[in-house]
Amino acid sequence: MRSSGYAAIFLGLIGVAAIAAQAQGRQPSIPASPMGHMGDMDSEATGRITAQIPAPLKITFGDKSATWTPAALAALPHTTVTVYNDHTKANETYAGVPLIDLLTLLGVAEKPSGKELRLYVVAVGSDDYEVVYSLGEVLPYVHDATVIVADSIDGKPLTDSGPLQLVATREKHPARWVRNLVAIRVLTAE
Repeated sequence: MRSSGYAAIFLGLIGVAAIAAQAQGRQPSIPASPMGHMGDMDSEATGRITAQIPAPLKITFGDKSATWTPAALAALPHTTVTVYNDHTKANETYAGVPLIDLLTLLGVAEKPSGKELRLYVVAVGSDDYEVVYSLGEVLPYVHDATVIVADSIDGKPLTDSGPLQLVATREKHPARWVRNLVAIRVLTAE
C-alpha cells in the first residue's frame, strides 16, 4: 500500500507540473521517478499519464525548425473545413491552421516554381504512421484542396485523434489524415 501511495503522489505532481508548464508555454517533461521504482503501478496507468501530456508538433525544413504546442497553434488564425469521413460515414467540421501557413514561416515559398516544386511533406503521427503530400497538394496557389493542422472537430477540441490532426479536403478516403500529429518534415525529391 505504501508504494501505491507514493506512486499516486508522484503522478499527481507530474500532472501539476504539466499544467504549469503548458500555462507558461513550455512543453512539460516527465521526470524519472525519484523513488527509482514505481512500486506496483502498472504500465497501463503510466500510459494514461503519458497520453494526457500532448506532444508538441515539430516542423523541419532544411536546417530550420519550429516547435508548436497546441496552445501556440490555437492562437494563430484558423480555417474551417467540412469533410466527409468515410470511417464515420458522416460529415465532420474541422478547424485548424492551414499547413502552408506553418511551412511559409520556415521559408517554404508561398508560390513556388521550378525546382521548388520538388519539395514534399512527410507528416508523422505519435504511432509512427507516416504519409506524404507533394508541396503542390498543400498550396492553394496550385491545388484546390485545403490541408490543415486541425485542433478541433465540430466545435470541440480533438480528443481521440489529437490534440492535433492533419486533415485534407477533396480526398475520397481519410487515409492521409494523420491522427496525433507530432512531426512534419519538408524534404526535396532527388
